[in-house]
Amino acid sequence: MVHSMLRALVQRGHEVSVWLSRYTDDRTDYDLDGVQVVPLQSRLDAASAIRKADVVVSHLENVPSAGALARGYGKPLAVVCHNTHLPSFRQMAAGDTALAVYNSQWMAREAELFFAEYPKGVRPRSEVIVRPPVFADEYRTKPGDKVTLINCNLEKGGRLFEKLARRMPEVEFLAVRGAYGEQVLPDLPNVEIVDHVCGHEMRERVYSRTKVLLMPSSYESWGRAGVEAMASGIPVIAHPTPGLCESLSEAGVFVDLHDADGYETVIRKLLNDPVEYRLVSKRAKARSAELDPTADLDTWCDAVEALAR
Repeated sequence: MVHSMLRALVQRGHEVSVWLSRYTDDRTDYDLDGVQVVPLQSRLDAASAIRKADVVVSHLENVPSAGALARGYGKPLAVVCHNTHLPSFRQMAAGDTALAVYNSQWMAREAELFFAEYPKGVRPRSEVIVRPPVFADEYRTKPGDKVTLINCNLEKGGRLFEKLARRMPEVEFLAVRGAYGEQVLPDLPNVEIVDHVCGHEMRERVYSRTKVLLMPSSYESWGRAGVEAMASGIPVIAHPTPGLCESLSEAGVFVDLHDADGYETVIRKLLNDPVEYRLVSKRAKARSAELDPTADLDTWCDAVEALAR
């Protein structure tokens, strides 16, 4: 999400740099779509960069430290919120967040409920909704023949995925190893396991091999993978979290994550009934078109430019 937002700022002519706070193997700066990325091992003067910046953007666990530095140097702070967990809201409830960016309407409503219990002075001075940007052309491909789960940890539905693969030995499954969480990777002849895949490789390595995408997540604030899959008309079977209901809308096929029988029934229906598959695929493509990110990114860039002024 954040990379696409920063790339949009670069396309507007702004100079953007990202300072990583976690260890990676990279030791020198590099360019990613016009964004300068500074690894932790490259330079240790992030505070100097903030002092020279016009706007500071932060998210997740970096908000307290970035916010303190921005406050110390008198720089406007924008916080990108990826989830509705209380720490996300508490970290920007200090009265010095200039802009809060929520990734969905339901997250914005949850934030409203949170801040209703606090003095008006602690809430962000302005707020925008920017849905995780997915340009369909970057993901569109011809669907494959596998039933896929991306990130096989427990919260994303790894156990259900394993159960379904055992129930349907004649169906080919694709398990994509996630970057976090305990991974449930079934050792079964009908399950192919793919190591963690970078975003720019998802089209070729995952979606071009996927016929149906599973998203039986216990929590999703939005559900970017589902939106990426819909660009190719890939049906998405999902647990009805508020985020997934908002992102997939009428294109989603919603089944409770505890209902293994329901998931099996829907998978078999989609794989064996070409008419039903075409109908769901058509709805997916239509929803993908509705989620064109151009307007959201314009809103984001306008808000950042207003802070800089």
